[in-house]
Amino acid sequence: MFNFQNLRVWQKSVSLIAELDFLLNDLPRKEQYSSGEQLRRAGLSISCNIAEGSGRRSKKEAAYFYNVAKGSVYETVSLVEVIKNKGYINITEYTRI
Repeated sequence: MFNFQNLRVWQKSVSLIAELDFLLNDLPRKEQYSSGEQLRRAGLSISCNIAEGSGRRSKKEAAYFYNVAKGSVYETVSLVEVIKNKGYINITEYTRI
C-alpha cells in the first residue's frame, strides 16, 4: 500500500470520481461530451495530484501538486454548479456531491 492511499482526502477524492461517473451517465449526450468530460477530468485530477504530491521528495514539490489538486476541486465545484443550473441535477444531488 502506498502512503497516499491512507490519506482520507485521497480516499474521498476516489469516492467522488465514482459519484461523478454516476452523475455523468445521466446527462444528455451533448452535455456528456462537453461539460461532462471536463468534469470527469477535473475530478480525476484531484486524486492523481494528491497521489503524485505524496511521492515527491521535497515539501515544495509536494505542495505544488497539492495546490493543483485544490484547483481541481474548485473546477469540479464550478462544473457541478453549472450542471445544476442547467437543470440536469437537483439540489439533493448537488449537495451530496
